[in-house]
Amino acid sequence: MTPRRRRRLPQEAPSPPPAAPGAGDEGESGNPERLYAVTGLHDGGRARLDLVTLIVAPSAPPPSGTPEQAAVLRLCSSPLSVAELSAYLGLPFSATTALLSELIGGGLVRAHAPVVRQALPDRTLLEAVMHGLQRL
Repeated sequence: MTPRRRRRLPQEAPSPPPAAPGAGDEGESGNPERLYAVTGLHDGGRARLDLVTLIVAPSAPPPSGTPEQAAVLRLCSSPLSVAELSAYLGLPFSATTALLSELIGGGLVRAHAPVVRQALPDRTLLEAVMHGLQRL
């Protein structure tokens, strides 16, 4: 005699926990504010920034700035790339570039092209090193 199979009854899906007050304001990423609120509503064009563009803040953050602007200015006391800033701030690249465009337009930060190393070293430098080693 073969064992009889039991019929499975459909199980109810567990209900989600009740939402805390104000929890509906959060986006999917868990940030309490929408990205347009972080970056502002300016109509000016964006600065042409790449992932490896270095950002430097020559001064301390002003007290009238937003918390995101103050965070960028504190982080950029030494040069940081836009990709690093985006990661530290937890913002997408597009929101970071919009925020940086505002700061560049206000003169609070400076953008520098990354330092590119030459493909081949200078021949005179190599000859000087070679002659110095031969003298030893």
